[in-house]
Amino acid sequence: MEHHHRDIRGGTARAAVFGVSDGLVSNVSLVLGVAAGSHYAQGPVRLAGLAGLIAGAVSMAIGEYVSMTAQAELFQRELDLERREIKRVPEAERRELAHIYRSRGVEPDTADELASQMMRDPDIALETHAREELGIDPNALGKPLGAAVSSFIAFAIGALVPLLPWFFGGGRSYVVASIVLGAVGALAVGAALARFTGRSVIWSAGRQLLLSGVAAAITWGIGSAVGVAAG
Repeated sequence: MEHHHRDIRGGTARAAVFGVSDGLVSNVSLVLGVAAGSHYAQGPVRLAGLAGLIAGAVSMAIGEYVSMTAQAELFQRELDLERREIKRVPEAERRELAHIYRSRGVEPDTADELASQMMRDPDIALETHAREELGIDPNALGKPLGAAVSSFIAFAIGALVPLLPWFFGGGRSYVVASIVLGAVGALAVGAALARFTGRSVIWSAGRQLLLSGVAAAITWGIGSAVGVAAG
């Protein structure tokens, strides 16, 4: 049977998954916390939710871009060093590669032959050393811009879900609407994660709902306490 695997090395899919999850959890917590503290007033909740959406999406995008760019630059530095070593001391690099093969159970003669074949082409030699010695795939250093855009959009979508009711009014019923939308969103995110990772849908969705509920309950409690104190 032929197996097909998703290409998850670029970072875009990971950024999207974490972005929508973070957006949903953070803004449902923010919306409910401000709602509790402002006695369900539409204006403060809507303003806080929009601010949280924009600030969170921008922060996520910048964080993804900076972290992935730094990682790619670090990998590229290691590849440049390895490229210079292959050019400067090719025999030492060949022996090093043969030693790696032998340490993995390849017969000595076969390991030497494999290493020699790999070292004949500088590009193949670099790719082989990067994979075997450094654990780096030179063709998959990540896509910082793609990850940043994906993270921004995904966070904004997740953050918008619990905020939607507050564009139309305020009051206790809108709190309930936010809770329902947040719960549905959490279950959907958990189910999507299960499909992406191959884990149990029930377990993944339940875990996401539980964690989102805990975060929302904490901010609701804080908002209620601060709001009563301020009043």
